[in-house]
Amino acid sequence: MNKYPDKIINEEQLEDLLSVPGKEVTEMFKRIDGDLIFLGIGGKIGPSLARMAKRACDRAGVKKRLVGVSLFHSDEQRKQIEDFGIETIHGDLLDMTFIKSLPPLKNVFFLAGMKFGSVDNLSLTWAVNSYMPALVAGHFKNSRIAAFSTGCVYPLVPVESGGSLETDTPYPVGEYAQSCLGRERMFEYGSHTNETPVSLIRLNYSVELRYGVLVDIAIRVKNKQPVNLDMGYFNVIWQGDANDLVLRSIEHAESPARILNITGPEILSVREVALEFGKLFGKEVSFEGNEAPTALLSNSTRAFSLLNPPKIPVSQVIRWTADWLDQNGKILGKPTRFEVRDGKY
Repeated sequence: MNKYPDKIINEEQLEDLLSVPGKEVTEMFKRIDGDLIFLGIGGKIGPSLARMAKRACDRAGVKKRLVGVSLFHSDEQRKQIEDFGIETIHGDLLDMTFIKSLPPLKNVFFLAGMKFGSVDNLSLTWAVNSYMPALVAGHFKNSRIAAFSTGCVYPLVPVESGGSLETDTPYPVGEYAQSCLGRERMFEYGSHTNETPVSLIRLNYSVELRYGVLVDIAIRVKNKQPVNLDMGYFNVIWQGDANDLVLRSIEHAESPARILNITGPEILSVREVALEFGKLFGKEVSFEGNEAPTALLSNSTRAFSLLNPPKIPVSQVIRWTADWLDQNGKILGKPTRFEVRDGKY
């Protein structure tokens, strides 16, 4: 029996679904020691990730201190996070003095990063994506760390390859991806030097109903705009499933750092997904460009063997997305630019 709704009617229901903890993450919080700190909680994923952790602790009957750190884009966002039962600290993670003031809690989730507009401010991109992780790795050397990275550190690979594996040599294209590999190297250095257990999460791509690759495609179909096929294939994972896997990755952190690809099991076709949205919207679909034989793809077999595959299929997320846009549901207005092949975001 499907335990998920046929439709998601408002943001309250969406936020609830993104943060509902499964049995596995609840059981983990019965086992794992120490409190939790979420660095960069104010981004797209942070609030639902931290809320899932809080709900899992409540279900597990354990009391842990949960702290969220961010510059916070509004007082309203900060209050919402605090209303979840999460303590907040306002500050700049590029400020070494501020970093040193943070409580050295046992379990660290590093969520901070810069992508959108990175090509227009490359020095800040490198500072956020490489210098900041060095500061964090040093201050939290006695903790265990799960740090977000990206599948963009991989090269474009043949579609028939099944996607890049964690054992493949990185080949980041463009300075954004290069700075993200720099982030990984800083955490790897800290893990090696201080024997800090680290898991590096190469996420590619997390989606929900307000942003993501599926939203980007759906909006173009709904608005009768041509869908670009230059990057003709992609992976996605529902953000609620990504939250579950990322939280549980902390239990698999190790030294040297462990790398985990987090994405869905399918290689999706932009053309086929667009045509499906066309059916759902009752719209003709037009295209521009042609599918290249290579794409930015990840293979998550290793993560699934340690954790589990996603629970919510992409077909369900596609239906939710179409219905959400039909209702004129809120979107964040931050295109992923997944179609970019030269790394210039």
